[in-house]
Amino acid sequence: MTVGHTELTPLAFLRRSSEVYPGKTAIVAGERRYTYAQFAAETTRVAHALRGSGVQAGDRVAYLLPNVPEMLVAHFAVPLAGAVLVAINTRLSTEEVRYILDHSGSKVLVVDAALYPVVAPLVGELATVEEIITVVDPASPGDGIGSGTTYGDLLARGSDDPLPWEVDDENRAISINYTSGTTGRPKGVQYTHRGAYLNSFGEVVHSAHTPDTVYLWTLPMFHCNGWCTPWAVTGIGGTHVCLREVRGDVIWKLISEHGVTHLNGAPTVVTTIMNAAEAVKLDYQLVITTAGAPPSPTTILQMERMGFRIVHVYGLTETYGPYSVNQYQRAWDELDAEERAALQARQGVGMIQTDALRVVDEHMVDVPRDGATMGEIVMRGNNVMAGYYDDPEGTEKAFAGGWFHSGDLGVVHPDGYVELRDRAKDVVISGGENISTVEVEQAVVSHPAVLEAAVVGVPDEQWGERPKAFVVLKGGQQTTPDEVIEHVKSKIARYKAPRDVEIVDELPKTSTGKVQKFELREKEWAGHGSRIKG
Repeated sequence: MTVGHTELTPLAFLRRSSEVYPGKTAIVAGERRYTYAQFAAETTRVAHALRGSGVQAGDRVAYLLPNVPEMLVAHFAVPLAGAVLVAINTRLSTEEVRYILDHSGSKVLVVDAALYPVVAPLVGELATVEEIITVVDPASPGDGIGSGTTYGDLLARGSDDPLPWEVDDENRAISINYTSGTTGRPKGVQYTHRGAYLNSFGEVVHSAHTPDTVYLWTLPMFHCNGWCTPWAVTGIGGTHVCLREVRGDVIWKLISEHGVTHLNGAPTVVTTIMNAAEAVKLDYQLVITTAGAPPSPTTILQMERMGFRIVHVYGLTETYGPYSVNQYQRAWDELDAEERAALQARQGVGMIQTDALRVVDEHMVDVPRDGATMGEIVMRGNNVMAGYYDDPEGTEKAFAGGWFHSGDLGVVHPDGYVELRDRAKDVVISGGENISTVEVEQAVVSHPAVLEAAVVGVPDEQWGERPKAFVVLKGGQQTTPDEVIEHVKSKIARYKAPRDVEIVDELPKTSTGKVQKFELREKEWAGHGSRIKG
């Protein structure tokens, strides 16, 4: 540190809020309440306790917890101890958890009692984990089994002696987030103190957080460290409302009880909220920041009618979560609702803390701003990962040409706004024509009886492949596949319309609400050899 420079770290956010708002409610979880002073005190105690447990600077500490207060504390306590947080997806299997623990070389594992059965078979078999600590949440105590060492035992090892809320190197790793691994082994994405600090400011600005923010945890904290929101909301002095699982009835209860002002999630989470039996039209504006898939214009209009304001962002695990935002333009107020919603469905422009998005061809040349020429979305700058942990080859490939390659295909409109058209692996090539599954899905969802839809390429003897739609209907609504197909043909070019529509009870999804299209594809391509494009 010099007079004119301080290393950037989100640890400074909790230091400030605990001093400015010591008596303010920082965390709500059922009957539990933490003030900012208590939040900081427990963070300090856990950091001391981890050090007392043998954790040294740079060691990895893994947490397998839902959105509970202990997980919020971890986002500050682990780096305060000088260590690196590894937040693990709570829906993973025992073997997937084993791989992450072994690959990251985690020294300590903190696990929720209800999730302990996932790790129980690993006891004594993990290469680097020296201790497993069980957290018993009063709202879900589990079945009484655990590691033998409780979170209370951990706290007892700590002390209240002050620790410095600073780091000597802002480029040191603060966390490692593992990708979903649907196409192979998950990769460990390294976030730095600097990147997390800067992304947090982007979240505050673009989601319009203030000290009056009441943020509901519908987004898993294990996913991109909750898009850096544990640090962002803490930094602005807002209130965190914890939520163990996404359930429409519980969400509406908490919205009513606490006056929730903000929440984040994939469009499927938004759909769950809007279609819950308890849903009502709000008499104030609740900000929903959404990403993970482009929200359909239909969904955007439904949200507006219920009193929600949408902030549409785009990014990947490798970009700390959100990297771009659909920056709303006041001129759009003059447009009709459907035209305005279509503009809001685009992925937009780089957030305030990021570099500009680029869409490039195979030679890294920017595509024309014509809203039609597709290319790959690439990024670089403050909110791109430091690299994949212990994977130099994967990092080099991802950073080819000096930019991070997203694997997403998009176009650039004349106004410079980027629109995502598809994942490279999801585009349907039918008779040589590229068909965007996102475009088809949005046309399907605009049918009044359709709740959700997923479109994938399926085998076709003449054209190689063609789009097929899997559709979930709204409760109490009825329609037929033929009616859906005809509706789509009225919205987009007829050759893009699915020839087949399968009505299903639900779509396969990840824990963050993303539809797992590979599962649908694998079923359709079974017995047909490899899908075109591999």
